[in-house]
Amino acid sequence: MDVILLERIARLGQMGETVKVRDGYARNFLLPQGKALRANEANKKRFEAERSTLEARNLERKSEAQKVADVLEGKTFIMVRSAGETGQLYGSVAARDIIEALAAEGFNIGRNQVDLSLPIKAIGLHKVTLLLHAEVEIEIEINVARTVEEAERQAKGETLTSADAIYGVDEDALRPEDFFDPEADRDGDEE
Repeated sequence: MDVILLERIARLGQMGETVKVRDGYARNFLLPQGKALRANEANKKRFEAERSTLEARNLERKSEAQKVADVLEGKTFIMVRSAGETGQLYGSVAARDIIEALAAEGFNIGRNQVDLSLPIKAIGLHKVTLLLHAEVEIEIEINVARTVEEAERQAKGETLTSADAIYGVDEDALRPEDFFDPEADRDGDEE
């Protein structure tokens, strides 16, 4: 199906272009969302009549997105999660978790604006791209750690995926005597 784009759409085209898309994509997404019109003579005339209004609205949205991007640029968000000693999370950090962290800081970002192809499943510093507008995207840093103190240590550059880093103990230097009392009574009888 041929459609006229009413706004810039990534990997598809610019505002005003007539592009050929699959029928389902047009019927189920582009047309209901108001992102495109069917390409026929009546709609071409309608688009030309409304072009200046659409361009002004697009410019306004872009400037609002740029203001948010300027505030978010370079920010790091800390997410405290349970994890094993190897750094594997017992759960994961998904797009909705990132949205909640942004909302707690006062940013209203939609789920579809978080570009996270796979959930985060390990502690550490992770870059996440936010698509604030078709022409405005930024990267924020998500600091996933077991505690706020660990997050601060990670931010300074420490890697917290070994017992030495977590507990301050050299795990290779530990001996069985460090865990068990060799003088303990084995059968449990008190003498």
